Amino acid sequence: MSDQGIEIPINRDELYNWPQIDAALTRMADEITQDLAGERPIYMTVLTGGLLVGGCLAPRIKLDLIFDYAHATRYRGATEGGSLLWIAKPRCNLKNRIVILVDDILDEGYTLAELRQYCFDQGAREVKIAVLTVKRHDRRVPGLIADYIGLEVPDRYVFGFGMDYRELGRNLPGIYALK
Repeated sequence: MSDQGIEIPINRDELYNWPQIDAALTRMADEITQDLAGERPIYMTVLTGGLLVGGCLAPRIKLDLIFDYAHATRYRGATEGGSLLWIAKPRCNLKNRIVILVDDILDEGYTLAELRQYCFDQGAREVKIAVLTVKRHDRRVPGLIADYIGLEVPDRYVFGFGMDYRELGRNLPGIYALK
């Protein structure tokens, strides 16, 4: 099946549409703006999944942001994660800084946990995690929570709006789950 020219699985359920995602992003930005008032955080997008989320969230945040990114993956196009592969480490000096890690989903959390620890190892004063979606289950890295959550998704394979299905569908304007 094709949606706007994007090949996506036919057996899917729509979980969230664009207006719902838009509202969640605005709420997240308002929370970040309020919580970090007076700060100039490093806004670190986690590639590749966090690219769309990060780009849509940043203009809504009413703070001076310093932009950076981290490109690390456990999936490499697969549907299950392996060991973390660094493609590009952040360039900014993180010493005594507040870092906001921005990603598409908090599932089990291994990638975000390693990125958070990397930031602390580089001297970050505080690391906040902002994710568009968090998956409902009890398999998360112990103690890892997101500070800013847009939407909750069921414990199913989800894709769209940053999340991929075999590297496709990241730019869908909704969030879907395989049946």
